[in-house]
Amino acid sequence: MDFLRFNTFIAQDVLVFFYYIFAILVPLFLWALRPYIIEKFPAVKTLEKSLSLKYILLLVTIFLCMELCLRMVFEAMIGYFDMHDYLFEIAKSLQGKTL
Repeated sequence: MDFLRFNTFIAQDVLVFFYYIFAILVPLFLWALRPYIIEKFPAVKTLEKSLSLKYILLLVTIFLCMELCLRMVFEAMIGYFDMHDYLFEIAKSLQGKTL
């Protein structure tokens, strides 16, 4: 029955793995697809020609805020799963006892 525990299927290691996929690999993948996106969407092509320092700083700020939000979501999920484990252990230790 230990195999069927919640922590076996959704462990913190899995969450950390997916966090790094989203935080590192997805931006790199999008950067690699940048020429394709510029070719397929004409609005992006005109925007790229007129990029100024303000727009670049805005895009970098938005990217950093998205990374922060992603980090907060994964930290909340890790905290939730820790609470589940602690409550499971408390319920297991109190099983059969009367208050």
